[in-house]
Amino acid sequence: MTYERNKAMGAYGERVAAEHLTRLGMVVLARNWTCKFGEIDIVARDGSTLVICEVKTRSGHGYGGPFEAVTGHKARRLRRLATHWLEVHDVHPPSLRIDVVSVVMQDRGAPVVERITGVA
Repeated sequence: MTYERNKAMGAYGERVAAEHLTRLGMVVLARNWTCKFGEIDIVARDGSTLVICEVKTRSGHGYGGPFEAVTGHKARRLRRLATHWLEVHDVHPPSLRIDVVSVVMQDRGAPVVERITGVA
């Protein structure tokens, strides 16, 4: 798969994930926020909880499922990114959570979207 196709599929997966979170009643505050430590795919609010969402999009399970891609190293980086986002935006929510949203493309029909809450 080419770089351009991967990038387009990732962008599509992030749009699907943002729509999914909105349908769940969450408010999307930012998408693709970048800083010197990396990128946060989605920053959202779930009630009074600030949620940092990592989105993993796959066209199948040939390279493992999307959730398997979030390693301990990735979780630590997400925590560092979350801390930096809070500092930059001078936000002090009562709670913070890191979620992973999996978007798996299907040969036919809508993608399958799943979410794991509180991964890190």
